[in-house]
Amino acid sequence: MVASVVVALVLAGLGAWGLGLVGGDDWPTPGREASAQPLGAPPVVGAPSASYSFMAVQDDGVTPIAYDPCRPVHYVVRSQGEPAGGRQMITEAFLRLSQATGLQFVDDGETDEVPSSDRDPYQPDRYGDRWAPVLISWSDQGETTGLSGDVAGLGGSMPVQFLNRPAVYVTGQVLLDGPAFTEAMSYAGGGPIARAVVLHELGHVVGLGHVDDPEQLMFPYAARSDLGAGDLTGLALLGAGACVPEV
Repeated sequence: MVASVVVALVLAGLGAWGLGLVGGDDWPTPGREASAQPLGAPPVVGAPSASYSFMAVQDDGVTPIAYDPCRPVHYVVRSQGEPAGGRQMITEAFLRLSQATGLQFVDDGETDEVPSSDRDPYQPDRYGDRWAPVLISWSDQGETTGLSGDVAGLGGSMPVQFLNRPAVYVTGQVLLDGPAFTEAMSYAGGGPIARAVVLHELGHVVGLGHVDDPEQLMFPYAARSDLGAGDLTGLALLGAGACVPEV
């Protein structure tokens, strides 16, 4: 069985960057699909745990940077190199995250966009006047050097900030090692491990960091197949982020 070491891919760094003018050449028209209130709400965690961490926090050093809950999070999939059952794993992982965060995810279908560590968050020629959707790419070690050794996936999101408003994630990226998934699923019991890697990487996308607790899905090695109490606690906090229509 392939031991899956899952490392966070941080797009353009974890630090929030800002522009004084919204709707200029580098940002889309602000507030696209923004609702007056969150589209969903995170569930109450029955047994909270402190075993979680965040990819990035606000200037107060405590509050996590998260996606805007007042608008849906769109995603696209580059299916080149996708293993059998790969799309179903992605769909199921987003459904699980929606249940744990209250965030609403929208599948925009397939794309031919090539993954890149310096991906532009605003690509109007490809995706129109909006932030680029989260890109899920099946890749391999030849295309993505970060997928070397036992690393099966990479994931992260880009935050932006407008003036003194809270920073929010606007897009992200996940790269999954197609050949490693195919090999893992060829073993008895490999399916749950593969699905856990996808969910782990999407956990990074919505803002969860690694933890040292093997009872949590965000442990750096594939040690469990579903979210633990700490994962659920952190995801509930990430689902309660600020609505920022200014971006």
